[in-house]
Amino acid sequence: MVSILGANSVSGDYEVSNSLRFDDGSSAYLSRTQTAGNRRTWTWSGWIKRGIVDTRQNILSAGIDGNDESQLRFDATGYLRFKESTGNSPELLLDTNALFRDPAAWYHIVVAVDTTQSTDSDRVKIYVNGSQVTSFNSPNYPSQNYDTRFNNNSQATYLGLNVPAHTDYYDGYMTEVNFVDGSQKAPTDFGEFNDNGVWIPKKYSGSYGTNGYFLQFKQTGTSQNASGIGADTSGQGNHFAVTNLAATDVTEDTCTNNFATMNPLDNYYAGATFSEGNCKIVTGSSPTTFVTSTLGVETGKWYWEVKIIDKAGGSDDTSIGVQGGVSPGATDQMGYNTAGVQLRSNGNKHTNGSNATYMASQDNNDIIMVAFDKTNNNVYFGANGQWGDGSGNTDESNPTSAISITITAGDFVFAALGDMDGSDTCTYEINFGNPSFAISSGNADANGYGNFEYAPPSGYYALNTKNLAEFG
Repeated sequence: MVSILGANSVSGDYEVSNSLRFDDGSSAYLSRTQTAGNRRTWTWSGWIKRGIVDTRQNILSAGIDGNDESQLRFDATGYLRFKESTGNSPELLLDTNALFRDPAAWYHIVVAVDTTQSTDSDRVKIYVNGSQVTSFNSPNYPSQNYDTRFNNNSQATYLGLNVPAHTDYYDGYMTEVNFVDGSQKAPTDFGEFNDNGVWIPKKYSGSYGTNGYFLQFKQTGTSQNASGIGADTSGQGNHFAVTNLAATDVTEDTCTNNFATMNPLDNYYAGATFSEGNCKIVTGSSPTTFVTSTLGVETGKWYWEVKIIDKAGGSDDTSIGVQGGVSPGATDQMGYNTAGVQLRSNGNKHTNGSNATYMASQDNNDIIMVAFDKTNNNVYFGANGQWGDGSGNTDESNPTSAISITITAGDFVFAALGDMDGSDTCTYEINFGNPSFAISSGNADANGYGNFEYAPPSGYYALNTKNLAEFG
């Protein structure tokens, strides 16, 4: 079982406030019809964080159909592909040898095109996190002065979708999307290395050209205008139409403040399915399922919420909690040793393999609150704005009834979800401050981060890289 303990989001002077969450199961994408621009010279830049990592997914495409198209995509194995086809025959094909399968990390991808260049490898340059990719599997560069499908008059360009004939929707997060029409840019136009050698974003300050755009995903409307999710903030007015994306898909999870999600690489028995940017989990029907978060902690106080969508058939099927020192094996599942605890839907706590009463039972649509004090290794549970009292009631205004766990020095502790009945499935949506479900009240932590249904207890914080840098 692989657990990702950190991520690459380190902030500098330029802060990114929003991202857009794409869910391939929702067939979500953005689109706009292009006008005539420079088809030989252009640059696309975007920051992305992957959700599901084992399917073919398109980040960017342009064209008419599956035979005449341009696409930037992840293959199911994790390599990055940039391809141009005419009549289903490749005019350009670059498949990276490197794989990009980290669902906890933000990647900065730049595709810089200038087909007028005399040297074939100068005609298309791909950069990831500030470094040029030079290792490709049998590269096929375009001919000199080749006209790409980008900036082709009356043809569409898409974000999160291959041309409609092929679909292959993107799954994950995207932000700081820049398209420059007429210039082959360097990655340093959009990012820089900080003093610690970490690649971070910076604001692009150049011109955009006729079809250029800048998507920040600050808006929450659905119309193709300045108030829509696909609003172009470059000043060019090249807004994108929105398909199957809503206000709840605009999140605070960004390349300057990376929020925890659940980890599809840490999927005990490979039984769970992931969606909504790894914030929605459906457990497997057989056998027992156990998944953990992408970010772990070794100190500090942390808060998150879990909405029970479907608790399945049994009264104690749901399993919500924390686990430290995660490794494969049934005895290391959440609550089966002293390093973890789970709350079941009958209100019982389960730790070190034993059940005991803790709070009232939960049902579908209940929002479970989890407060984890790693400094003292105490866990607290509540539901719908009230905390458990440890004796079968959920009637406390503050977390007072601690469940103690024992953590080996140096071990990280993770948020965890599961299903203790191998014959049913449970469905959850977890909120580390980046909710995939609608929030009616809206509460942030004391640092102003996150969007929660209920206010985090005093001194508890959303699980993201800014808070980890300060408290973790």
